[in-house]
Amino acid sequence: MVRIAVDAMGGDLGPGVVAHGSLRALSQLDDETRILLVGNETHLRAALGGRSVAGVEIVHAPEVIGMHEAPATAVRRKPGSSIAVAMQLLEDGRADALLSPGNTGAVVAAALFGPGRIHGVHRPAIATLFPTEERDCVMLDVGANADCKPVHMLQFAAMGAVFARLRLGCERPRVGLLNIGEEDSKGNELAVAAHALLRQSGLHFVGNVEGRDLLAGRADVVVCDGFVGNVVLKFAESMLGFTGGLLKSQIHSSPRLMLGGLLMRPAFAHLKKRLDYQEFGGAPLLGVNGVVCIAHGRSSVRAIESAVLGCHALVRDQLIVRIGDELREIGGDLLENNEQRTDHGNG
Repeated sequence: MVRIAVDAMGGDLGPGVVAHGSLRALSQLDDETRILLVGNETHLRAALGGRSVAGVEIVHAPEVIGMHEAPATAVRRKPGSSIAVAMQLLEDGRADALLSPGNTGAVVAAALFGPGRIHGVHRPAIATLFPTEERDCVMLDVGANADCKPVHMLQFAAMGAVFARLRLGCERPRVGLLNIGEEDSKGNELAVAAHALLRQSGLHFVGNVEGRDLLAGRADVVVCDGFVGNVVLKFAESMLGFTGGLLKSQIHSSPRLMLGGLLMRPAFAHLKKRLDYQEFGGAPLLGVNGVVCIAHGRSSVRAIESAVLGCHALVRDQLIVRIGDELREIGGDLLENNEQRTDHGNG
């Protein structure tokens, strides 16, 4: 049985959207799957139309952590919040995965306070799928760690490689370090030191990749600190809407272009689906001792559906066990020695 705890109160669009998306995902999964909707019981029963649904359990959580609350403080002060209650279910073994479209920082903090990190992991990282010319790539970290040490970047690469194998089917994922140039000596102190570690790691490291290389698909796993990764991710999200708006205004500028737009509609629909974050589902928080996925705050029914299905797949594929195996393969001595060496360095 796979049990997925869903923070139903975190999304910007309300618990009804989260509940509906969860039900759509449940209808595609086996009879052994259970959805634990966590949130205000009255609101959730209303979202379900006052009826009981097979495979769905409501877990009452009277409090909500807002998007603008200080993450760690909010988690401590609101043990009855939907994020905290859902994370407790995961920590206690009553859930096998957790999905939240709520406050990202609060989810990270609750995961560290609760289930904690996988043995050997220094920092968790948020991974996301990024479209490229060839196929999707994995980029991490995209928001959990603004300041990093070289050893953290090495671990991000190892965890990202595991996720790429499971989600993209890459037998030997190509790992690239996001940087301002291809040469080994390029970048700040963090980038140069991380580059050296990745060279020694035994991972399939293809060197530095620049911003223009992201869309070209030069790497299957792109590693960066959470500050850079989050900026890149938010910029990419804004470009989809910006480009779509420009294209729409141009098409409506003349009857001839409007006719051409009608003929191109299937191609536009395919392109939108290819680039739409809703198709990718939640972004996993890699490195914590449990499957934790973070969905976009504005997640639609389709986005929640994709995210629940993604959580189920990561439980089925034993993500946590495989990350531990990957870190042991890199070598505990290398990780420990470099953690000691970098304590007074970057980050």
